[in-house]
Amino acid sequence: MSYMPFHPNPSKPAFTPPVGAVDAHCHVFGPADKFPFAPERKYTPCDASKDQLFALRDHLGFSRNVIVQATCHGKDNRALVDALKSAGELARGVASVGPDVTDAELQAMHRAGVRGVRFNFVKRLVDATPKEVFLGIASRIAELGWHVVVYFEAENLEELIPFLKEIPTTIVVDHMGRPDVAKGVDHPDFQRFVDLMADEQKIWTKVSCPERLSVEGPPDYSDVVPFSRLLVGRFTDRVLWGTDWPHPNMKSHMPDDGKLVDVIPNIAPEKDQQQALLVDNPMRLYWS
Repeated sequence: MSYMPFHPNPSKPAFTPPVGAVDAHCHVFGPADKFPFAPERKYTPCDASKDQLFALRDHLGFSRNVIVQATCHGKDNRALVDALKSAGELARGVASVGPDVTDAELQAMHRAGVRGVRFNFVKRLVDATPKEVFLGIASRIAELGWHVVVYFEAENLEELIPFLKEIPTTIVVDHMGRPDVAKGVDHPDFQRFVDLMADEQKIWTKVSCPERLSVEGPPDYSDVVPFSRLLVGRFTDRVLWGTDWPHPNMKSHMPDDGKLVDVIPNIAPEKDQQQALLVDNPMRLYWS
């Protein structure tokens, strides 16, 4: 199947985000002629530049971005750092690094605005890395005040829990740990994740990517809403939201980013929840 490019003309959201809102999960790809994709990548995207990302940010009514290193760039964080330097105080980053990263490289990324590293456990996207390697990296970035972003699928959570408990930093779980929404919120798989968040105050989550989880599909992604709404309601001070633009490797459809923003009041119906989700939480984690 060919790679789906991002939506060329997203709608203007009906929902107006609170002042200072942060899109806390998005990416930049390339441009490939300047920042080539990693040879070990599992997919080859189209270019999605920093300028296009910042134009989308403004169009959707957001103020800031947290740009996450995508697997197609591997551990070459140059495109990410370039975007952060262009954005100045309006962006922060999450890098992908290996055990051979030097302290000087980490400090240079910190100066550029990187505040976390991402560990990916989704087997179809990356080759496996031993957990000791990840723990070694986590102990080094803890000294910089960074946190760890983890990406896994729901069926892998049980085996990952002992490892997650060993990580010495705040942990942000991508996309609610990718629950199987067809099973419903009461299924033990999702409740295991809810219990983990209740037990471990250091664990946050992104209530993002309904387009990846939904069976019903656009524009409302209503089958995903109960999952996000439960997490926002119970863990209001530990949730983040992001577009996931430019929606890497989507197979079913390409979401309209304006419609994704319009899901927010369904998952965070109260004004104080919206303020926490979109402003206070990401500012505390990435800008304080």
